[in-house]
Amino acid sequence: MRSIFTTEHEIFRDQARRFIAEQVTPHHAQWEKDGIVPRSVWLKAGEAGLLCMTMPEEYGGSGADWGFSAVLIEEIVRANASGLGFPLHNDVAAPYILTYGTEEQKKIWLPQMARGERIGAIAMTEPGIGSDLKAVRTSAKRDGDHYVINGQKTFITNGQNCGLVIVVCKTDPEAGAKGMSLIVVEEGTKGFSKGRNLEKIGMHAQDTSELFFDDVRVPVANRLGDENAGFKYLMFQLAQERLIIGVRAAASVEAMLATTIDYVKQRKAFGKTVFDFQNTKFKLADARAQSEMLRVFVDHCIGLHLEGKLTPEKAAMVKLQGAEMQGRILDELLQLHGGYGFMSEYPIARAWADARVMRIYAGSSEIMREIIARTL
Repeated sequence: MRSIFTTEHEIFRDQARRFIAEQVTPHHAQWEKDGIVPRSVWLKAGEAGLLCMTMPEEYGGSGADWGFSAVLIEEIVRANASGLGFPLHNDVAAPYILTYGTEEQKKIWLPQMARGERIGAIAMTEPGIGSDLKAVRTSAKRDGDHYVINGQKTFITNGQNCGLVIVVCKTDPEAGAKGMSLIVVEEGTKGFSKGRNLEKIGMHAQDTSELFFDDVRVPVANRLGDENAGFKYLMFQLAQERLIIGVRAAASVEAMLATTIDYVKQRKAFGKTVFDFQNTKFKLADARAQSEMLRVFVDHCIGLHLEGKLTPEKAAMVKLQGAEMQGRILDELLQLHGGYGFMSEYPIARAWADARVMRIYAGSSEIMREIIARTL
């Protein structure tokens, strides 16, 4: 029994599991071929109460704690439904609007996001600029009551589907990190265009895109929070985004370990099951021990976050350890599947490919080590 979750969390887990089983799993293979999840699924998720649960009720949410988000993430991962960009929408984009938006912004955008009518994205990364957010080149120049945005973003999750995107811009190019702002650009705004849906080695059903801004005029009222305070806002919110990676990692390892145990107990080789070989048992024993350790740490960090006590360095630790352990363990589990592990129809193959990006996005493992090292 995991002490961080209540009966209400587990009731919600059943609800999320049913939704995924009925509305997602039967179609996910086709979505992987299409490279995108239909918007109609987002509308159904909104009706089912799976979007923006942690937003206050007056803005269309349920006023739930972050444990409900953790439960949804776990169920998405256990179903290998990597195409669902709900966590980015629920736990990255929406919180920026809730935390830094004006009352008018929150009343307009959050209910639309909770219903699945507008899908949220955040545009940080640019071509040639990875984790170094201070180096972004996308500019937003003030022109009366508007900003004029020019630039390009890439690797943007929910990029094709997004109805609004929070754009990280330079409003004072000479000020470095102290010259960045967050500005919301809505789909359909003149000069805002979506590039190609990027082809990836994993996460095939999740739309990941280039975004282009060519003299995009947006009202100053679309800015979130204060001008030139964007970098500070990003650093504060990134802890939750990094915790998401840890939650995904623990759930993925647990799900794929269970799948692998079932597989090796059925698969025959040299007259006995693969499970009967000592090497297999030892590999699985190592995976189980590491999985238990990861689970305890991840749940500890979820508990800290629920109390508002998750520090940036602790978030970096759970992101680093979760992503790195997931990569190593899934590689071992794939090996135990033999040639079938390389076939994309098998869950372990898709999970292994999907996991590789965890060591890169939301700050690479190298950046996580740098953050942790600063506290030594």
